[in-house]
Parts: sequence; C-alpha cells; structure tokens
Amino acid sequence: MMHRNIGDLLNRRRVVSLPAGASVRDAARQMKAAHVASVVVTASIDEQIEGIFTERDLTDRVVADGLDPDQTPLSEVMTPCPVTVAHDITVGEALRRMADHGLRHLPVVRGGHVVGVVSMRDFLGEELMLIEHERALMDSLTEVMM
Repeated sequence: MMHRNIGDLLNRRRVVSLPAGASVRDAARQMKAAHVASVVVTASIDEQIEGIFTERDLTDRVVADGLDPDQTPLSEVMTPCPVTVAHDITVGEALRRMADHGLRHLPVVRGGHVVGVVSMRDFLGEELMLIEHERALMDSLTEVMM
C-alpha cells in the first residue's frame, strides 16, 4: 500500500488555482465551490506555483489578524514556495515529507506544473498508522541517543 504512487490519489480532481493578486474572498469562494481546503497560487493561470493558501491560512493569517478578505491579496497571506512532490513518488515518501514539514496539504507536480494537491484526508488509515509508528520509533531512538 505504501508503494503506490502519490499520483494514484489525485482521482482526476481539478486543481483550484488563482493568481497571487486575487483576494482572500475569491479564494474562499473557489475553495467552497470546489469542496477543497486549499488554493494553489500562481503568477497567472497555468504558470508555476508561487504559493499555497489553505483553510488554516484563512483562520490564522486573515480572520485571527482581523484582515479584510476583500482587500487582502493572497500574496500577503499565502505560504510562499511550498514543499511539493513529484507525481511519481510513493505514498510513503509523500507522507514522510508531510510529516517532516508539518504539512496538511501537499502540491503534486509534473513537469514543473501542479497536477493536484493531496491532503492528509486522502491517505488510508493504515498508511497513516505506519508513518506514526515510524515517527514514534525515530523519537524513541533520538531519546536513547541523548
């Protein structure tokens, strides 16, 4: 199961993307309409990824800070230069990358362009349990070495 490619999880879902100058309100509307929790931010449509804006960014960087979603561009509140993975890496490697960087959303790229975004919700329980077990083992080894 951990050997299947991350591309297998994409299920032909459409990538929701907006230019960096789009407003937070535009992003929230797009996320709602597409039933997704993130928007890929690009220089312009069909260009390479500049950032990612997630539901967590909406709560932590916009609402909690009292910013106006109609006046705030994504470029001010997105996560710039996000961690990405190639479409042909294994699910296990993608999960490790997410765990190592504390990510909930991971853009998947092919040929420099985003072909999808996977979230922690996309993974099977068995895959998550294996990664959690691996992390616990590494933590216990770190404690022994100290």
